[in-house]
Amino acid sequence: MAIRLMIIQMTEQDNTAGPQKRSITIAGHRSSLSLEPEFWQAIKQLADRQNVSLAQLISKIDNQRGTRNLSSACRVYVLEKFQAEQ
Repeated sequence: MAIRLMIIQMTEQDNTAGPQKRSITIAGHRSSLSLEPEFWQAIKQLADRQNVSLAQLISKIDNQRGTRNLSSACRVYVLEKFQAEQ
C-alpha cells in the first residue's frame, strides 16, 4: 500500500521540474546534491520511516555508495528500498 501511495504522489507532481540542488554537510564537509523533487520527497519519507534526519540518511548512503556519485547513489537507494516493499 505504501509504495502504491508513493507512486501516485510522484505521478501527480509536475514532471517538468528538473533536479533541485541542495547544499548538505556530510561528516563535516559541505557538499551539494541534485535530485528531482520526487526523489527529495521519497528520500525524506525514507528518513522519516527510519526515524533519522535527512542528513543522517544521506550520510549513510554516502558511506555505502562505492564509486557512484552521491546523487546517483541516493536515487538507487530510494529505488531499492521501494522495490523491497513489493
